[in-house]
Amino acid sequence: MKTALLVIDVQNDYFPGGRMELHGSVEAGEKIGDLMRIFRKRSLPVVHVQHVSVRPGAAFFLPGTSGVEFHDSVKPLAGEKIFVKNYPNSFRDTGLDAYLKENGVSRLVVAGMMTHLCVDTTVRAAFDLGYGCIVAGDCCATRALKINGAEVTAGNVQNSFLAALNGIFAKVMTKDEAMQLNL
Repeated sequence: MKTALLVIDVQNDYFPGGRMELHGSVEAGEKIGDLMRIFRKRSLPVVHVQHVSVRPGAAFFLPGTSGVEFHDSVKPLAGEKIFVKNYPNSFRDTGLDAYLKENGVSRLVVAGMMTHLCVDTTVRAAFDLGYGCIVAGDCCATRALKINGAEVTAGNVQNSFLAALNGIFAKVMTKDEAMQLNL
């Protein structure tokens, strides 16, 4: 079973000073950087996904801005595959599925941002496509949400979405637990 690291949307707009700062983005970015170093050392694929927002009225990840660029903590190396997406699902209208299949990848370690949107959507799509998924929960970040006038804290959003993925769609674990696996 070949495993790849899938790094989703770790871009400047999600960090302090960006247009959509997430809770825990700095810490998650550092841990994702650790994962990337481990995968590279083991000569395992590191695949990057970059969201470019083209929908009318978009407020972040705008083309041509510094916010759309990969954060310094996760800069791709020459030769690492990058997919640009315009939707939350990293598989939608990208060559991600074909690339993974062509390279014999059947399991993904997923890390990235936002847990409640792009990470969640991508992991569910990966499951539907037959991939085994591990979500490194401490390598993900999200934000507070509101519903019916009530705010749901970022911590509660994070825990709820990771709990919903854990079991059927993925195995959620920490970066350190994931690195103990036979990758």
